[in-house]
Amino acid sequence: MPSGTESRRVTIHDVARAAGVSRQTVSRALNDKGEIDDSTKQRVLDAALALGYRPSRFARGLVRQDTVSVGLVIPDLLNPFFTEVAAAALEAARARGWHVLVYDTADSAPEELGTLQVIASQVDAVVGYFSRPEGEIEQLTRGLPVVLIDREDDAERFSSIRIDGRDGVKAAMSHLVEAGHRRIGMLDHATRAEPSVRHAWFADALAACGLAAGPVCRADQSVEGGESALESLLADHPDVTAVFTFNDIIAIGALHGARRIARRVPQDLAVIGFDGVRLGTLVEPQLSTVALDIRGLGALAVEQAARLLTGSGPLGPDDLVARAELRLRGTT
Repeated sequence: MPSGTESRRVTIHDVARAAGVSRQTVSRALNDKGEIDDSTKQRVLDAALALGYRPSRFARGLVRQDTVSVGLVIPDLLNPFFTEVAAAALEAARARGWHVLVYDTADSAPEELGTLQVIASQVDAVVGYFSRPEGEIEQLTRGLPVVLIDREDDAERFSSIRIDGRDGVKAAMSHLVEAGHRRIGMLDHATRAEPSVRHAWFADALAACGLAAGPVCRADQSVEGGESALESLLADHPDVTAVFTFNDIIAIGALHGARRIARRVPQDLAVIGFDGVRLGTLVEPQLSTVALDIRGLGALAVEQAARLLTGSGPLGPDDLVARAELRLRGTT
């Protein structure tokens, strides 16, 4: 399968070229017509299987836009960030007259595998969040355009929308240091064994300010997880005066935790989240955050899926980047 932004659906022309026959012969073989001999038919079927050819609805002449179905795979619809991404993708798909099937994998590897096993027979393209190895995704979605969102390792076989928060996190740490904070901690995610890329941005940003990275506590990606992690962090490191969190939900939990242990925000503790979900403007004080254009992220994923589906030329790597910027509010 072509790699990176060159990934596309295998076409009937590809099968014809591989089998050394005409497009019409491929169509006859796949539709079990009697006008060709058995050996030619078998050669076409073998070529189609080897290439992972999946006849598209467009190729079958069903060119009405409302026949297109897209599978949107989300790890946790209870997390407002993913809910907002899904809402933006649904809006962009509806504007094209597409159907969207939403799958929630509950941030579970077995659930993700189960989704991949059933999704190929139900949709024309796949968009979303996956942690499975690329080879496994390719095997289970062969012939389908696939657009990955926020995959930390490089995706060579698929289109991938990268989240770039480095400059936003650098601006956040610079702001905290300029405000006088010298002991800055982080609440990272607890889902994976290794630190997140956001932790690397955090450490690099502090190093650029001449400070060592502060203490880190792992947090479940929930309000309760942020609350518990903040209390643990400050119990072990009471000299911490500012906290950066993996996402806004953890940050909102940290606000609850700070209130419970009588740490005033921002007077005693500054808090900066990451994502920019709307919920951050509804808490008191309003949450400072390194914010993404969440609506733009969902729309961009659908746009790339459309380009791959129609063969109109996919967006390049420089266009498949969602950058984040610092938004200062009441918690700093």
